[in-house]
Amino acid sequence: MESFPLKGRFFYFIAMPSEIRLFIIFLTFELFVIFVLKHRIMKKCIAFVAILILNSCASKKFKEKWLEKEAPATFKARFETTQGNFDIKAVREWSPAGVDRLYQLITHNYYEDVSIFRVVPKFVAQFGIHNDSLINNAWQKRGIKDEPVLQKNDSMTIAFARGGVETRSNQIFINLKKNYRLDKLAYSGVTGFPVIAKVIDGQENILKFYDGYGEVLGRKQASIAKFGNAFLRTEYPKVDYIKKAYILKE
Repeated sequence: MESFPLKGRFFYFIAMPSEIRLFIIFLTFELFVIFVLKHRIMKKCIAFVAILILNSCASKKFKEKWLEKEAPATFKARFETTQGNFDIKAVREWSPAGVDRLYQLITHNYYEDVSIFRVVPKFVAQFGIHNDSLINNAWQKRGIKDEPVLQKNDSMTIAFARGGVETRSNQIFINLKKNYRLDKLAYSGVTGFPVIAKVIDGQENILKFYDGYGEVLGRKQASIAKFGNAFLRTEYPKVDYIKKAYILKE
């Protein structure tokens, strides 16, 4: 059966009664609308399923009830790193909320393959951005209450990093010298950095952390959080890492 050429079809359409032409135009438009809506619904369904999957994965990697765990009055922990081990002692009365959070992070294996991304010579060594963005975001979004500074930021003491009210969450730093100005540094509605622990062994290994990048990576935290350790290992291969951290039996 021969088909009309395109031009012939057009004239055939024009020759139709106006009622039939309107009906065809209306039907074509209706089919077009259904097609568009169908694909929009599909996209929304796909997005909804993706959100459900992400939430399911996040719920397995983080549980709200973990934040209810209270740390003992004191505890010791070991951090295994690419430069060797170091041990810390945390004292809850120095910063109850801060020490509780540190205990929660360690007991739930947060510090595994975590980059020591910011090492500024004669200042601080900072770490805590998790390689898994789901885990990182889950902890980061749950900042703890602010507390006063009760212990000086002495050499080899440890405190949470923070950028404003109730932003202490998952990143901590080790003072590489006496940073007493951090006791009273006021900005963004908070004052000072409450000490939560002190390094009691392995100080020499901490001083081996690569510090050649200085403050560079401190300004690239968003990229580290988004692209993980793959970004660091490609662009900044000399960065050291926390392999794992765990509580030591007294």
